[in-house]
Amino acid sequence: MWEYSDKVQEYFFNPKNAGTLDDASGVGEVGAIACGDALKLMIKVDPESERITDARFQTFGCGSAIASSSALTEIIIGKTLDEALKITNQDIADFLGGLPPEKMHCSVMGYEALRAAVANYRGEVWEDDHEEGALLCKCFGIDEGMIERAVRNNGLTSMEQVAHFTKATGSCGTCVEGVEAVLEKTNAEMVAEGLLDPAQAFVMGAVPVVPGRQQRKSPVAPPAPASSKMTTVQKIRVIEEVLEELRPALRNDGGDCELVDVEDNRVMVRMTGACVNCQLAAVTVQGIQARLAERLGMPVRVIPVPAGK
Repeated sequence: MWEYSDKVQEYFFNPKNAGTLDDASGVGEVGAIACGDALKLMIKVDPESERITDARFQTFGCGSAIASSSALTEIIIGKTLDEALKITNQDIADFLGGLPPEKMHCSVMGYEALRAAVANYRGEVWEDDHEEGALLCKCFGIDEGMIERAVRNNGLTSMEQVAHFTKATGSCGTCVEGVEAVLEKTNAEMVAEGLLDPAQAFVMGAVPVVPGRQQRKSPVAPPAPASSKMTTVQKIRVIEEVLEELRPALRNDGGDCELVDVEDNRVMVRMTGACVNCQLAAVTVQGIQARLAERLGMPVRVIPVPAGK
């Protein structure tokens, strides 16, 4: 159960600046209703001072999305466009007294909508054409540029954090490798710029370090090489054992996971119940993947497959 600050609850139950702005100077739209979250931000700008004199929002999302959107309008009214562009998603979260990690993507959505609205006011093309990089997560319409900004602005160093802040990898999981590559590249750049401790940087196949803790396991790499090569039957037995161990926790959350097939280091599973379409499904899959890699002593890729396949 997530805990929300009093201010988040206040801005959810009594949102400020909700609705349309008919004479808007700039409009930014991000997200997609199909993925569950979408935000339309409208701003009115004084052309002489470039100061934002009014702002309204419409959103299709959870309570955190409503609170974050409302907070964003409160923050930017009265600021110049340049001042507004200095606002980060963390400023939105701080304004609200914090957001649960799983809901930080709502503040990122507000940050992206603001950039889109300012770009629209200035006659610039926003990222509908994904000029800032390849479209990585087709399920949620997240491109390389958005991943890079989320990683840089928030110091992200793990795939779990990226999923919380952007929702990327949160559905079919086919973008995992692409997102991992962007996270690794961006962390390496941050290290070179002196913005990140090299020990914290994400490296595919390596075991990152969490400050003050022991090294944690990468979701795609085992802690040690296999002592011997398993047969397919042996792999299946181990996988079934691991899934059986994890099953009580999954069922407590209303879901489940069953083995479908095994091909080399690829493990096909079917998520059922509440695990289907869950926003944290990617995190669950990564957790299963890490456990299997540890028990099998070899890298594995867990791939959710839809029902009927």
